[in-house]
Amino acid sequence: MPELPDIAVYIQALEKRILRRQLERIRVASPFLLRTASPPLASAEGRTVVALRRVGKRICIGMEGGLWLVLHLMIAGRLHWKKRDAKLSPPRGLAAFDFENGTLLWTEAGSKKRASLHVVAGEAGLTAVDPGGLETLDNDLEAFGAALTSANHTLKRALTDPRLFSGIGNAYSDEILFQARLSPLAFTQKMKPEEIKRLFEATRASLNEWIARLREEAGEEFPEKVTAFRPGMAVHGRYKEPCPRCGAKIQRIRYASNETNYCPNCQTGGNLLADRSLSRLLRADWPKTPEDLEMLTRERK
Repeated sequence: MPELPDIAVYIQALEKRILRRQLERIRVASPFLLRTASPPLASAEGRTVVALRRVGKRICIGMEGGLWLVLHLMIAGRLHWKKRDAKLSPPRGLAAFDFENGTLLWTEAGSKKRASLHVVAGEAGLTAVDPGGLETLDNDLEAFGAALTSANHTLKRALTDPRLFSGIGNAYSDEILFQARLSPLAFTQKMKPEEIKRLFEATRASLNEWIARLREEAGEEFPEKVTAFRPGMAVHGRYKEPCPRCGAKIQRIRYASNETNYCPNCQTGGNLLADRSLSRLLRADWPKTPEDLEMLTRERK
C-alpha cells in the first residue's frame, strides 16, 4: 500500500499537473469504487482544482466550492498520468479524470477491489474520512509519546495503526524500527523515555529520507515505480539478505498477507522472534536464535 512518502510524491506530481486546472470529465469503470452518493460524483465535473492534500494514506483533491475527491489507493491501487482522454480498460482500470492537459488514470492490480473513492463536502467531510492518526512530521516528541503510549500495543502495531499515526504502513514501519534499533514486538507502555525519543527521531528521519529519495527518483516525471519493496530499504522485503549494518541475515514474522522484517542482532538482542504459524507448529522446538534456525533448516533438507 502506498504510504506517506509515496503519497507525498504523488501529490507533488499532481500539483504540477492539475492544480488550477478544470476537471472536465470523470469516468468510472468499476462499480465498487465509488463509496458515497451525496454529493454526486458528477458535481465535481467542470470545477477547478484548488488544493491537494494528504489525509492519512488518502489523496484528497480539493475542488472549487468546497468539494473534495478522496482517493484511497489501498494495496494495489496506482495512479498514472496519460495523454488526454486516455483509454480506461477494466478490470485494471478503475477511473479516469480528464483535464485539458491530460488524464489521471487510476488502476488496481488483482481481483480484490479494495480501492475507494469518496466525494465529500468541506472540512467536515474530510474529517469524517480521517482516521485521526498523529502527523509525526508536524508534531513534537511529547505528542508522539502520548500517542504511542495511549494503549499497550506492540511497536509494529502501534506505528501502523492509522488511528495513532498517520500514513505509516507495513514497509516504512520496518525501516523506522530498524533505524531506531527496536524490536517490532516491544510493547509501547514498557518503553523507556530514551527509547521513545529514539523512535520519534527515527520516524521523522526515515520518512523525510524516503520523501527526498522518491522525489529525486521521480524528478519531473510522474511517479510510476510505486512499490512497497525498494532496493534502498534496509530490512523490508529483504528476508535472509545481509543486514546493511551488521551483516546478520534479516529475519521475518509472517501473519495473514503481511510480514515484518527485522535484524535479530540490531533489534532483538540476537533473539529470533516467533513466527505465528511456524512457532505453533514446532512448539518447544521453535529455534531461539538465527543460528538455531539455520541448523534446523539444514537438518530438514
